[in-house]
Amino acid sequence: MKAVWYDRNGGSEVLTFGELPTPSPGPGEVLVRLATSGVNPSDWKTRRGSRPMAYPRVVPHSDGAGTVEAVGEGVDRARIGQRVWIWNGQWKRPSGTAAEYIALPAIQAVPLPDNTPFDAAACLGIPALTALHGVLTDGGVTGRTVLVTGGAGSVGHYAIQFARLLGARRVLATVSSEAKAAHALAAGADATIDYKREDVAERVPALNGGAGVDRVVDIDLSTTAPLLPGILAPGGLCAAYGSNGPAATLQFGPAIMRGIAVRWFIVYELDAAQRATAVGTLDAWLRAGLVRHAVAARVPLADCAAAHDAVEAGKYMGNLVLDC
Repeated sequence: MKAVWYDRNGGSEVLTFGELPTPSPGPGEVLVRLATSGVNPSDWKTRRGSRPMAYPRVVPHSDGAGTVEAVGEGVDRARIGQRVWIWNGQWKRPSGTAAEYIALPAIQAVPLPDNTPFDAAACLGIPALTALHGVLTDGGVTGRTVLVTGGAGSVGHYAIQFARLLGARRVLATVSSEAKAAHALAAGADATIDYKREDVAERVPALNGGAGVDRVVDIDLSTTAPLLPGILAPGGLCAAYGSNGPAATLQFGPAIMRGIAVRWFIVYELDAAQRATAVGTLDAWLRAGLVRHAVAARVPLADCAAAHDAVEAGKYMGNLVLDC
């Protein structure tokens, strides 16, 4: 099969495109012929060495979509021919979705509704599930006010929509340009804050009736943490899934006086119940045609290195997808 891999950490030059043996499904597994593979920031960060090489050779990417071509022992043969989307393709495994085929546990290949194309399905595993858990966790956001940081990003774009679908009373988003503001507003945000030109701590209450928000869904806690006592309502929660720095500083006094909390999570490590809730909720919305996707570009699998560079540089507004 055609695949992309690396055998050492480094820049995109370590990525090799070539031939690897086609895997076979083991017990409890399915073999998926991949149509698409999603490129996420975690892919280039891992390749660069944010985590040490756990395997001699790594086929990157955790997200993708395709068709079940074969099943292993213990898996219903009726799944052969089924359209599926994939989560955790390369998490704690050497072989991800940057290939023509992947063999993985059957539960990680989720049936894909016919109304969802394969390019959109390659955006579900990390961006959509991260966004959904961020708004679902700790009681959800029904009737509450929400701030989504990075509202035009791949996670933020979904988080705005999902907050709306879950009945949030008001949704704000931070952005860094007029184009990104338009993108976030189109997703359903009530208002946006340009964090490069405006004071977020001042603008949040100004846009929210003088009060802080009930929930922050946050892409960069290293930047947001100092702002939390001023932008969260008493008892409010920050659902933090990312950080651009190794530390996040939160002042104890202001934080304890407002009783705010931070819920740290990483989408790869959702427990079985959390995963089932998120996947089930997302499936119902997909089948009802309620989710809008932002696929910014599609490129051939052979151009994986250039795709990594583009995502690292923030070249696109939306998700970048490889055609496998």
